[in-house]
Amino acid sequence: MALHDRYAPLLHRAFLLGIWLKGIDGVLEVIGGGLLLVTRSATLNRLVLALTQHELIEDPHDWLATMLRQTAAHLSVRTPLLGSLYLIAHGIVKLGIVVGVWRGYRWAYPIAIGFLILFISYQLYRLSYQPSLGLLLLTMFDSVIVGLTWREYRQPPHIGALLAE
Repeated sequence: MALHDRYAPLLHRAFLLGIWLKGIDGVLEVIGGGLLLVTRSATLNRLVLALTQHELIEDPHDWLATMLRQTAAHLSVRTPLLGSLYLIAHGIVKLGIVVGVWRGYRWAYPIAIGFLILFISYQLYRLSYQPSLGLLLLTMFDSVIVGLTWREYRQPPHIGALLAE
């Protein structure tokens, strides 16, 4: 058995897991965007203050709590609207691609790769001026998913949809 053949089932399962995670992420983005759409800036600011108060009492220099408070304080009236529209659109695109891939539509694979490359490009741009471990990890994850998606796309078409697995 060739080395490539030995890892094929593992790589296929990693691809399926990655697609599931992208689908869950898409659902969370749509939900988060919807919540952001119906939440006023002042309400969001009060929520962040309440959630970070205990942490800042314990450690007044807590980086995450301080950053969250500063971000919430600088939200304008337009920021939540633009953020919510971005999250909803981003989530819907992800969900559409995930559904297409899960149903075994061959056209969904290159579209998924294209959108992931766009997301990765934007994430790299953001990393260039605002380094973030979370964004770096997301970018690495997306890069792996691009490779796995390309690998799956090159395989002969599966009999039936991926949902059958």
